[in-house]
Amino acid sequence: MKLARAIHFDESDQRVFHSPAQTGEWCLSGGFEFSNWTEGDLTGKARQAFANGWFGLETAGRVTFVAVAEITETELEQLANLLAQHFVAYYGAPSVEAALPTAREELSHMVDLCDDHASNTLLTVARELTPAGVKEAFRVIEPQEAGLEQFAIHGSLDDDHGHQH
Repeated sequence: MKLARAIHFDESDQRVFHSPAQTGEWCLSGGFEFSNWTEGDLTGKARQAFANGWFGLETAGRVTFVAVAEITETELEQLANLLAQHFVAYYGAPSVEAALPTAREELSHMVDLCDDHASNTLLTVARELTPAGVKEAFRVIEPQEAGLEQFAIHGSLDDDHGHQH
């Protein structure tokens, strides 16, 4: 079974998101946060979180890239509890027990998305507001395309563009 963890190649998430996720934390798309949003909500850092942010389950922060990784059933259940607590704290769910089915469903969607991909596959999300609500699209960057070894050595996304340092 797979889920996705927050990954950072540079410091940009620290600048573009009001609350950035931590490297390595488990993530969901987190589109639920925007279900009642209108164009008026889409300003500044909130717009960035809406447009491209994955939701970090530990910090409730946002991240641009996630990497697919193996997860155990036990870890997944812990995350369901964490998310259910978030639903109680921020969305008015009456109790963790009442919120658990929704939390499990959110996680299940993410597991389905990740299970199709090899570990270390990068995923990005793009959201737009449509008359029918929030539309999410996912982009897959295969591990070999991502050139992870390049990031590890140079730590800069600029290397993709053939710039010499």
